[in-house]
Amino acid sequence: MLSRVADSFYWMSRYLERAEHSARVVEVYLGLTLDGDSDEAGQALLVSLGALAPLRAAAAGAAGDTSSPGDRIDVRFLEVVVRSIVAARENARNIREKISGEMWEQLNRMYLLVREAEREKVWNDEPGAIVRAVIEGAHLFHGITDSTLSHDEGWHYIQIGRFIERATTTAALLEARFGAPAPKGPGGSGVTEDYAEWVALLRACAAFEAYIRHYTADLRPERIAEFLLLNPEFPRSVRFVVDRVEDSLRAIARSLGRPSNGRPERFAGKLRAALNYSQIDEIMADNPLRYLESIRKQCDQVHTALYQTYITYSIEAAIAN
Repeated sequence: MLSRVADSFYWMSRYLERAEHSARVVEVYLGLTLDGDSDEAGQALLVSLGALAPLRAAAAGAAGDTSSPGDRIDVRFLEVVVRSIVAARENARNIREKISGEMWEQLNRMYLLVREAEREKVWNDEPGAIVRAVIEGAHLFHGITDSTLSHDEGWHYIQIGRFIERATTTAALLEARFGAPAPKGPGGSGVTEDYAEWVALLRACAAFEAYIRHYTADLRPERIAEFLLLNPEFPRSVRFVVDRVEDSLRAIARSLGRPSNGRPERFAGKLRAALNYSQIDEIMADNPLRYLESIRKQCDQVHTALYQTYITYSIEAAIAN
């Protein structure tokens, strides 16, 4: 596969995952606002999106805006979603002949949806409906992809982009939540006083119902961290998605006749082993923020190794292989 084709598969998927994640965060934030919960309940969610590059670009573009702070937040996050979908569609256009017609049509529908909402100011009237449509549209795209695209090298690049982005965003959400100020007032247990914040975190990861089934309704920070970091079965836990990343990296290496212990596979395997052998009590007793930062850095290492090996490699390296 040409490196530019691999690059477009990878970034199409990463940007679509970013759009879905950002839309979900906005949906949870809007729900907190409508329910009348304290503003603090949504601040960690907004902080987590600050780690994504499109948010910084969108925030810079909002300079000089005279709307209220709440309006600026809504518009800024809409821009994150819109820009991510536009970028995903542009990457899909670059590989139009490599993806199925159904995939292209679904991305186009999402693109037209957000563009129309932007032009017609639908965001001001029905923001919840728009972000829900984006979330459902992303889910539909991945279902269509799995059903209509051969599970070959291109499909594996889609999986890697999707799951590296998901590992990064899940870690960012946890990092923002554990970095939030401790609750004030009597009690100070860190559980009941910020119950809404922990529920919001789980909902932002589409994990609330799965967590309840696993642990019942007993919300404890260490259990929430364990579920979102170390659970091997929940599809948005970091351990689950890193397993999928390593599997797809090994599949690509096999398809190219390469050894399955190259740099990308080694970095992914190192992260996978760290997650497999981590214990939540040790993470919490040591420094959860440092652990989460390490996960994000290791995801960046996998990304860089993937690029250097398969996308931006030198001619000499290509000849050697």
